[in-house]
Amino acid sequence: MKQLLEKIKGSRKRTMAAALAAVFLLGFLAHSLYGAYQARQAAGTLTLYGNVDLREVSLAFRNNERISEILVEEGDPVRKGQVLARLDTNDLNYRIQTMKAQIAAQQAVADKLHNGTRREELAQAEARYRAAVAERDFLQRDYDRKAEAFHTSGGRSVSRQGLDDARAKLEVAAARAREAEEASNLAIAGPRAEDIAAADAKLAGLKSDLAQEEYTLSQSELTAPQDGVVRSRLLEVGDMASPQKPVFRISLNTKKWVRVYVKEADLGKLHEGSKAGVTIDSYPDKAIEGQVGYISSTAEFTPKNVETKDLRPALLYEVRVYVTDPDNLLRMGMPATVRIDV
Repeated sequence: MKQLLEKIKGSRKRTMAAALAAVFLLGFLAHSLYGAYQARQAAGTLTLYGNVDLREVSLAFRNNERISEILVEEGDPVRKGQVLARLDTNDLNYRIQTMKAQIAAQQAVADKLHNGTRREELAQAEARYRAAVAERDFLQRDYDRKAEAFHTSGGRSVSRQGLDDARAKLEVAAARAREAEEASNLAIAGPRAEDIAAADAKLAGLKSDLAQEEYTLSQSELTAPQDGVVRSRLLEVGDMASPQKPVFRISLNTKKWVRVYVKEADLGKLHEGSKAGVTIDSYPDKAIEGQVGYISSTAEFTPKNVETKDLRPALLYEVRVYVTDPDNLLRMGMPATVRIDV
């Protein structure tokens, strides 16, 4: 019985040794296969290191005025058309109201010229003309009588001075009649075309000035040109704004890219449109899809900010890998790793 137990124990030991050897052999084979797989993967993948770049815009007011409101802070996401800041517009509103009153007055002048002479004004001009003609005819008869008496009496019934006074009054009355006739003709003819054109031109000029002021008023609100994130807030409420002084710097949520540099030996492996995966240190296992969008046609010396695993003081070619970042993970200047299947 004792010999049987010893045989069983010896058999178990040999079985366990064989199992351990098999496990070791399988592990060695798996490790070898995985190493070979990684080597094949590495041979088919080009790994590059670079930095994230993106488009930015500096926003400034068109007008020179004090800032009355700032509605966003640094780091705030903004949407296209969103109002970010406003200027003080009190003075501008006063000018616009004054200009509207001037336009209303000039509009009345232009309307009057376009409508022409009213019927009542024509009747009034005609009545003045008839009155002037009647006075002229009366003085004409009075002068005729005095002239005849002067010549008949030899100057005894009517003196020379009396005759001269009658002649002077007749001439004044005749001039007034001619003046009244011309005024009546002008009333009938109506305003001159040149006067109407001048009034219309003045009205158009005032309206143009008003449109310019209203456009200036519309520029008193600073809006976001595209979706993005406020990177810098450069002015505050009470500061004097001007076109030369930006108020915000906005990072746009358009396509971002990673700027990398490639050796000439690897340049032939790339082409525009090549698929790429971009990872960052914060999310090493989360690859952001991208593609090669730009390959420089000229070489340059290795920039100081290129991140590579070894120092390569040689000529490199700039390559931009464009990515779509819906989760907004990438930031300006962030180091990134680009892997491209070749």
